[in-house]
Amino acid sequence: MYVGALELDVLLGDVHSLKQKRSVVRPVLAELRRKFEVAVAEAGHLDLHRRALLGVSCVAAESGHVIEVLERCERLVAARPELELLSARQRMLGPEDE
Repeated sequence: MYVGALELDVLLGDVHSLKQKRSVVRPVLAELRRKFEVAVAEAGHLDLHRRALLGVSCVAAESGHVIEVLERCERLVAARPELELLSARQRMLGPEDE
């Protein structure tokens, strides 16, 4: 079993409140869940209205599949015009890790 985690630090466009932030972030999270069947959540910068840290995780039998899914998730977020992807970081946990 392989578990992959992806952290996406994003800058939001014209957002002036936490309520507006939620209205931008929630559809992105829902699209990631729907398209890629991953677990996803807003995992950081919760008190900042123009930044969000999105956490994505994927579990599969093969590491290549996990990497492919996380890379597709990253590309989807990077392509969203209302977001600017500041950084992305992947981590992998596999059977050789204890």
